[in-house]
Order: sequence, then structure tokens, then C-alpha cells
Amino acid sequence: MKKFFNKLKWWFKQDAKYAHRDFAKGVKNLVRWFPTIWKDRDWDDHFIWILLEKKLTHQSNYTLTRGRHLDATRDAQRMMTCVRLIQKVREEYYHMEYMDYQKNEFHWDDVPERPNNKQLRIEEISDNLDDYFKKYPRTYRKVFSEFTLEEKRRSDKRKIAMYMGRENHNRAKKLLFKMMEQHIESWWD
Repeated sequence: MKKFFNKLKWWFKQDAKYAHRDFAKGVKNLVRWFPTIWKDRDWDDHFIWILLEKKLTHQSNYTLTRGRHLDATRDAQRMMTCVRLIQKVREEYYHMEYMDYQKNEFHWDDVPERPNNKQLRIEEISDNLDDYFKKYPRTYRKVFSEFTLEEKRRSDKRKIAMYMGRENHNRAKKLLFKMMEQHIESWWD
């Protein structure tokens, strides 16, 4: 019991004078995080990305406004770069980017063998995938080099573009975690 009172006495001397600020900050955090936590679910990586994005955004704003260390502006910029990468990864931007270079019409056709069932038919109107390939020449060379000789002869542009999207998506994730690995321990104020 004496040990408990000694700890309580020590806490009162050291931390009790800040208890009102800690309480106010805790309430502010609860209010700030409540909408995000309310919508959080455990079944998908999407929600992990949202939590990480929100935390980095808050920390970036704090670092930028306080600016208590020499590289505060640069650290805040790095955090926001990570936030933009998180958004692109979460929204699967690179997986879908090649579709901006195509015009397709989508049709739902009846399935003759199964009444009341439909199947999707995609009709390609035009494609400008060559511009997409020019946008990422290194990725194009890497993806195309991984194709077999038979696949290179057929060289389906849509398939190459899909593989390039997957490669760019993976590169964005690697860059994100590499930036965090190299800098996260210096992101403090």
C-alpha cells in the first residue's frame, strides 16, 4: 500500500499539474477521430489506409504549424507525399489508370442457356494505349521483358497495360513504405 501512495505522490508532483491539458487534448482527439473510428471495419485493407492517411495528415499539419525543428517543412512535405501515395494505393489509381486511355462501351447481353442471367460484353471503341506506354517507358520495358516469346508475338495491349498498372501499384506501395522506413523516426516535434 505504501508503494501505491509513493507512486501517487510522485505522479501528483510530476504529472498532476498537466492533467487538465492532457484531459482537454484527449477529448479533442476523441472528437477528431470519432468519425474515422466509427466508420472503421476490420475486413479490408482500405480501412488501414484511411487510419494511416488521417494520422499522417494530422501529424503533417502539426509539424508544419509548430515548426519547432530545422526540417519541419520538409518533414511535413514528406508526410503529405506519403498521404498522396496512400490515396493512390487505396483507390487503386495505378491499376485503373490505363482505362483513361481507352474508350469502351459496356453491354449486358442475355445468356441463352440461362434465362434471367446477363453477361457483360465490353466493346472497345478506341484505344490510345501507346501514349500510356510512352508515359511509363521503364515499366513498359520491364513488363514486356517478362512476357514469353509466344506472348510477345500476340502482344495484347490491354494485357500489357494491366500488368503495367499492377507494377506501378506495387512500386507506389514500395516507395511509400521506403519513405516511411527512412524518415518516420525523425517525424517528431
